[in-house]
Amino acid sequence: MTAVQGQVRARTLGELLQTPDYAGRTPFDGQVRTVQDEVRDNLTRKLRSGEKLFPGVVGYDDTVIPQLVNALLARQNFILLGLRGQAKSRILRAITGLLDEYVPVIDGVDMPDDPLNPIGAEGRAMLEAHGLDLPIRWLPREDRYVEKLATPDVTVADLIGDVDPIKAARLGTSLSDTRSMHFGLLPRANRGIFAVNELADLAPKVQVALFNILQEGDVQIKGYPIRLELDVMLVFSANPEDYTARGKIVTPLKDRIGSEIRTHYPQDVRLGMDITAQEAVRAPEVAVPDFIAELIEEIAFQAREDARVDKLSGVSQRLPISLMELAAANAERRALVAGDPPVVRVSDVYAGLPAITGKLELEYEGELKGADNVARDVIRKAAGAVYARRCASADTRELEKWFEAGNVFRFPQAGDAASALRAARQVPGLSDLAAQVASSSDDATRVSAAEFILEGLYGRRKLSRAEETYAAPEPEVRQQRGGRWN
Repeated sequence: MTAVQGQVRARTLGELLQTPDYAGRTPFDGQVRTVQDEVRDNLTRKLRSGEKLFPGVVGYDDTVIPQLVNALLARQNFILLGLRGQAKSRILRAITGLLDEYVPVIDGVDMPDDPLNPIGAEGRAMLEAHGLDLPIRWLPREDRYVEKLATPDVTVADLIGDVDPIKAARLGTSLSDTRSMHFGLLPRANRGIFAVNELADLAPKVQVALFNILQEGDVQIKGYPIRLELDVMLVFSANPEDYTARGKIVTPLKDRIGSEIRTHYPQDVRLGMDITAQEAVRAPEVAVPDFIAELIEEIAFQAREDARVDKLSGVSQRLPISLMELAAANAERRALVAGDPPVVRVSDVYAGLPAITGKLELEYEGELKGADNVARDVIRKAAGAVYARRCASADTRELEKWFEAGNVFRFPQAGDAASALRAARQVPGLSDLAAQVASSSDDATRVSAAEFILEGLYGRRKLSRAEETYAAPEPEVRQQRGGRWN
């Protein structure tokens, strides 16, 4: 016996048959617990105990997760179909948590094989030669997940395998002997999960090889028929845009995939904020006020609705994540210079424009206007939407009259927060409104709230904006305010 993470594990088949889980079993008994059975058993146990099934997957509890659970309980292979940035790969990787912690496989063979019922010629030969002394090793669940990103240059040899003439010569076998084959990724995923990301990018002949494995369990390698009754769960992901942009899933393969599960973007801003907070990497000392976090998330929601943004490409959830990271970094840089606690402000969101422009696929109208201008317009709309939700009842008449009298205000970007807050007191009522919006009484958070209020009024077309300078709205906009914006 050998110890694996504090537990005693068998090193030979004979020792394995003495354990409670394998007592009474014999070699070639045909009692195979498949990967699908294993996943189903562990999933059933977690459902009964109320455990979290897929940690880190947010926003799918009432939509995607129930469909995924049904497919796994039905022992089906499945495909996740959705636009970019919808956690498809994360979900596929999370399924490994439903595998057993360790499983025994024959030691010394390329393909992980069941020591009691091997499917490979090499494993069968070793079992017959060694009997109860057959050496085994314990395969951890993290090594039982194999993922391949599909590209047009992927070949059948990459996924299934190829003839190895050198191996055949060394063993003295013919080229048609399975022992002379060099197995690809799929056979090496035996007793585990094999995931193909962006399935539509695979060449049709490679997809045909996959559906032959799904249906019949055999393939042809260099013209030699090979029977591989693999014990593997096949899971896929694809983007509907790829069906026309780069390729498509061939009908016979699509027909053999048990379930097609549609993913989606967060349907609620709060869920999106949870995902962004979970995924964004930033210095722990950087504070992000709740209204700024909501603004960053609302930008993605507004972009998904904007007619100038390509709906087929979608707006990835990576946009608010990257924007949060850049905004926090800019706040940190400003604080290092000024000596204040780093608190994210609206100006930091504008500093994160590269995170927005790099993730928007624009329609013709958007290309004409330019990515920067479209991004700034999306920020304005988002600020107006968040302001309307948070400050709808705020009385800003005195503040608006001050601007309509011809006054302008440039929000200070340099210097400490106390100086910026003193400058904000020039605008009647702004400091009091900022104190109501801010979740903290410190100067840096109140400055962030004051800038957010001005940006929100700009988003509601009650002010105009040029760089960091706020002023009264343009005359033609002022005429519309009584109808559309108030």
